[in-house]
Amino acid sequence: MSVICLCVLSVLAAKAADTTYYSLKQCRDLALSSGNSAKSQEETRLAARYNRQAALASMFPKITANGSYMYNSRNAHLLSNTTDFTFGTATVNPDGTATWKWRDGVTGTISDAAGQRIADAYQMVYDKLTFDLHHIVVAQVGVTQPIYVGGRLINMYKIAKATENIAAIESENKREAIIYSVDEAYWRVVSVGKKKELAEQYYKLLCQLETDVKEALDEGLVTQSDLLKVTTKRGEAEVKKLQAENGLTLSNMALAQVCGLPLSTAFRLDESGLSEIALPSDSANSDAAVNARPELRMLEEAEKIARSNAMIAAAGLQPNIVASAGYIYTNPNVDNGFSSKWDGKGFFSAGVVVNVPIAHADDILRYKAAKHAAKAVELKTEETRALLTLQTTQANQKLAEAQQKIALARLTCNNAAEVLRMAQESYDAGMITSSELMQAQTAWLAAATDLVDAEAEAKTTETQLRKYLGKL
Repeated sequence: MSVICLCVLSVLAAKAADTTYYSLKQCRDLALSSGNSAKSQEETRLAARYNRQAALASMFPKITANGSYMYNSRNAHLLSNTTDFTFGTATVNPDGTATWKWRDGVTGTISDAAGQRIADAYQMVYDKLTFDLHHIVVAQVGVTQPIYVGGRLINMYKIAKATENIAAIESENKREAIIYSVDEAYWRVVSVGKKKELAEQYYKLLCQLETDVKEALDEGLVTQSDLLKVTTKRGEAEVKKLQAENGLTLSNMALAQVCGLPLSTAFRLDESGLSEIALPSDSANSDAAVNARPELRMLEEAEKIARSNAMIAAAGLQPNIVASAGYIYTNPNVDNGFSSKWDGKGFFSAGVVVNVPIAHADDILRYKAAKHAAKAVELKTEETRALLTLQTTQANQKLAEAQQKIALARLTCNNAAEVLRMAQESYDAGMITSSELMQAQTAWLAAATDLVDAEAEAKTTETQLRKYLGKL
């Protein structure tokens, strides 16, 4: 017998070792650090920050370097290879030689040598006006600076900044949502665990009562019907105990899933805070609490974006002024008669471009549409502010009601426990029947369960109110 006890104790010790103690703060930290949700939010926030920096950088000069190379199979000739004069024709042959032919009827006193000299002279001019374009290289460095673009750039920066703020608010809102889900799952495990303990106590009471009634039946003090009533009640209690055990298993799995732990994780939780309910010191109806809500702050940023979009649409109706300057070098270069040598000089250029819209009906309509869109967001913001004020007030009242419900449930539970104690004593003294004792046991179980439910509901409501007030 001692060996069996030792084995049972060793198994229980192993299970206790596998069950890790977790506080509410530890569960919150696990949930916030687990999974890819937090990483995704951080990447979104970084993307928004770089977009804002890019919008700011667009207001400063842009420096660009360009280079190009082109190969041509032929050179450029400004003169024809054959030119007719009134007295003859000069021809530059493909092999580079020049020939001359006198026109018919021209006096023969002029020698062929004189004609060849004319052809040679034409060839020299022909060669001078032939440019080597087999290889063309162009390099350019330029600077562009927007001077005035109707406020488009500054409003693009405002949009990027508001988008960055929205990303930060969404990250904060996601964090609060995770904390709320953890708290809800945490206190559910605690409450279901207490219900399981109550179901086990209730089951033990009925088992003991069943044993007592069997002994009384053997002595002829009760009837078989009394035993059947107790046995039926004990069977119902066994089912409730099994349901509580299954509920605790599922609640543990839900908490493990939220915390990013294996679903088989067994929890030992701090239950001391279940009965500690406290209203936040801040007024639930204060404007500061409502204005701090992420939903309202994101709408306010969306309102800024809508107004900036309207200003960008209006920029299409205003003049745009852009200045540019650059240095260009080419080979063949234009500094020395399209020479293909690398000793030429580049040239500097600078200018200002002004664009003035005159009749742009589409831009006017876009501006009107953007103004109405901004007004719609503004109205949505005001509507949301009123709804959030109502929501926070309701949560505040609900928590106050939950505190009163706990006080009443605790009083009812204490009374039911006292009634059960008195009923047990009366039953032991033979003054009441087993059915009357079972009624007292059932009433005690119901009162204790109601107390656990009231405390769990109050904790969830408290977390919800703290979320509304930005106190998580």
